[in-house]
Amino acid sequence: MDRKQIDGIILTPLKQLFHPQGDIFHGMKKSDDGFAGFGEAYFSTIKKGEIKSWRKHREMTLNLIVPSGKIRFVIFDDRPKSPDKKCFNEFILSPENYMRLTVPPRLWMAFQGLGSGNLLLNIANMEHISDEAERKQLTEIPYNW
Repeated sequence: MDRKQIDGIILTPLKQLFHPQGDIFHGMKKSDDGFAGFGEAYFSTIKKGEIKSWRKHREMTLNLIVPSGKIRFVIFDDRPKSPDKKCFNEFILSPENYMRLTVPPRLWMAFQGLGSGNLLLNIANMEHISDEAERKQLTEIPYNW
């Protein structure tokens, strides 16, 4: 990860409560930093070693949580007037590093499955609209995976 965290990204430690009958993994409350409203929540999986290519949302704020497996998220800033332009940030989330990664609109993000049974929860501030996001091939933004 670059030394400086890209402006607008929030990394929030989350509570895990362990109980013999079943564990609780906190996700998000409306009073949390990064909560920008609720549009939808969905789960996504990614196989070990696979990389889901670059995507930049124009309006959607992502709140990403990994309750199972291990996933690397890479964020790239190409916003024209950003002090962090051309910077990358890398975050690895898992139950052992249980946090919520808030990604504001207009930043590129790709992610890679590092473990097995990788499960990602996104709590988004708006419902999915198919043309709201831009996409790029993995090679269009150079990053050493």
